[in-house]
This record gives sequence, structure tokens and C-alpha cells, in this order.
Amino acid sequence: MLAAVESFASRGYHATTTRDIAGAAGMSPAALYVHFPSKAALLFAISESGHQQTLTLVETVAAGDESPREKIRRIVEDFVAWHARRHTIARVVQYELQALPEQEYAVVKDLRRRIERRMRDVIAEGVKQGAFAVDDVHTAARAVLSLGVDVARWYTDRPGGKTPEALGHDYARLVLRMLGAGSEPLTEESHTEQAT
Repeated sequence: MLAAVESFASRGYHATTTRDIAGAAGMSPAALYVHFPSKAALLFAISESGHQQTLTLVETVAAGDESPREKIRRIVEDFVAWHARRHTIARVVQYELQALPEQEYAVVKDLRRRIERRMRDVIAEGVKQGAFAVDDVHTAARAVLSLGVDVARWYTDRPGGKTPEALGHDYARLVLRMLGAGSEPLTEESHTEQAT
């Protein structure tokens, strides 16, 4: 699976052959089929696993006793950090969806709906309590999740960059302001503190 992730992330799903994956994994193409019946099955296993991990992350925080403001802060911090820390896998999970066969895509789409529903529920709870000022809860939930997902597209492990945790911290403060909850301003000092 790791060899497939690397191949899909660098070449794209359609440009990757089973021979590429097998070679990267140090096995013959025939040996690959012992573990997965097709390249599509391999993509599905990667995508389902990644989406299940992020659903668990969101559901764990959403089920807690904290205020909606604190839940959003923690969800965004964790969601963004996951997409940064696992950016190679996340790129495949988030950006190769259209390559999944219809039945497998439906499974992943359901996981994505559940993630969005949990985010929407937390935002709606905050609106009800007066913690958030949001006109459209559906759009707000999608916008918040899209910010986190996009991290996988550009994040790298290059030296001197922000850590996944520091990035999650900054994104959480930005999201709270976006939802009308207010937050302390981002400063150069906070960037330095978070990165060290």
C-alpha cells in the first residue's frame, strides 16, 4: 500500500501501472495480485482507510463535552495536522476519488458525507448557542473542511516550514474568525513559538 501511495501521489492514479507499484514494493506484478485483485482495489483500500481515519478524528472530538467553539478548534487542529503530517497519503485519498469504481466510490462518498455531517452538527450547535455567526451552516462546514483538505496539495516536509501542529493551530484560529467566533490575531511570535 505504501508503494502504491508513493506511485499514485507522484504519477497520478491513471499514469501508474501495477508494474510500477510492484517494482516499488520489491515484488513481481503477479505477487501484487495475491494481495489486491486490481489497481482499483488498492486505491479503494487506501482511500477508505484515510477517510475512516479522518471520520474517527472528527467524531471523537464532536462527541465530547466541550463547547462548540472548543470542538471546532480541536477538530480543525487535528484535521489540518493529519493532512499535513500524512500529506502524501492525503493527496491520494482526497484527489484521486474520481478514479474509484462506482460501488467503491459510493462507500467513500458516504464516509465523506458523515465527516461533513459531523462538522455541520458542531457548527449548527454553535450557531444555536450564539457562539458562531453563520448564515449557511452547510456552506460553512464545506469551507472549513476544504481548507484542511487543501493542505495535502501544497504541504511539504522541507526544513524551516511549519510543523503540522503549528499549521493546525493557525488554521483553527482562522476558522474561528471565519465562523464569527473571534480569535486572537496571528502574530509572527506565535508562528515562531508554534514551530519550535
